[in-house]
Amino acid sequence: MPHPAPPPSGHPTGPLAGITVLDLSAYIAGPYGCSLLADQGATVIKIEPPSGDNLRKYPSTLASESRAFLGVNRSKSGVVLDLKSPGGLDALLALVHEADVLVHNFRPGVPQRLGIGYEQLRQVNPRLIYCAVTGYGDQGPLKAKAGYDQVLQTMTGMCTAQSKADGPPEVLYGSVVDYYAASLVAGGVASALFERERTGLGQEVGVSLLRSALAMQSARLVWADSEPRALDRDMRSGGITGIHPTREGHLYLSANTPHFWKALCELTGLSHLATDERFDSVRKRAIHHHVIVPQLHQALQQHSALEWETIFGEAVPCAAARRVEDMFDFPQCEAESLITAFDHPAVGRYQGFTRAVTFSRTPGSAPFAAPMFGADSDRVMAEHGFTEQQIAKLRADGALL
Repeated sequence: MPHPAPPPSGHPTGPLAGITVLDLSAYIAGPYGCSLLADQGATVIKIEPPSGDNLRKYPSTLASESRAFLGVNRSKSGVVLDLKSPGGLDALLALVHEADVLVHNFRPGVPQRLGIGYEQLRQVNPRLIYCAVTGYGDQGPLKAKAGYDQVLQTMTGMCTAQSKADGPPEVLYGSVVDYYAASLVAGGVASALFERERTGLGQEVGVSLLRSALAMQSARLVWADSEPRALDRDMRSGGITGIHPTREGHLYLSANTPHFWKALCELTGLSHLATDERFDSVRKRAIHHHVIVPQLHQALQQHSALEWETIFGEAVPCAAARRVEDMFDFPQCEAESLITAFDHPAVGRYQGFTRAVTFSRTPGSAPFAAPMFGADSDRVMAEHGFTEQQIAKLRADGALL
């Protein structure tokens, strides 16, 4: 069944029920972090400038709304405020007075100029959890520089690590740095809320795309004093573990453990490789990959990728290469209720991802569609004590859309 927006009087039952989040961020990292908080029961109010979140303008085959905007802004109310106007700023401060969390992704220095820096808002609400998502942090020579997912991927070595032998660096599509940063937003804010229960005080939470990109490479980002600076930090196993062509489609295989290596050899008809001492460790197989991989590729031509999935079963970790739309009716996704239907005033009914974390006792309300531009401005302001006359004046002044 589709999940419409809950009525204003609804009481979510998630673990963060009763927490109000003001989402002033744009693009992916901040907004999706706030959606993760909404998944856990928080009431999230997305506050956009008159120009709107830039993600609304991204290319999309949907005529009425950006697919990306829908995907990262579920379960929020939508308000439009011009923070550069006195009335818009006053309206935000009124919301801040009652809020628990504020998330933004302005560059360092911009919030202070707008009058919404942490020290300024702490005077309004000392219990406020204030989360700033930046490109590079709030210190150092790059602090004022705008950060973007693929820029950070390239800068921090992720693209170089993805390159083929003698090939150029390659981008990891899917905004992986942004989405990991979103998880850091949700986790950091939740931890700060937990600490506030002990002290009664809010604090700043800092998340940057640089931190996100480096955190994702923690297993590679190790440099012992005895090592040279430049060395191969690659963890791949010489090409045996990876994506391979089959008779039809491609298949990812992982065979790093002795058990999986033996099963792979036996099920592909290459048992002689499993008993060869030259190949009895991951390191040896990496050294001799030029001997093993051609034989593996020839053997994999016996079946399609989907057939190999069935043949290998649990004996060899593997997956046929699919497209993301295959997840809409993928049996495991259906069993876990990961995809559901949403109703949107402009788009109509659509299917999308529901929530990233489950809670057995406090599951929270059903998620609902991302907000239309400014759709909830009047209702949200009224719920926070603004009269009809005050709302009308804000609209007349252009402070509220």
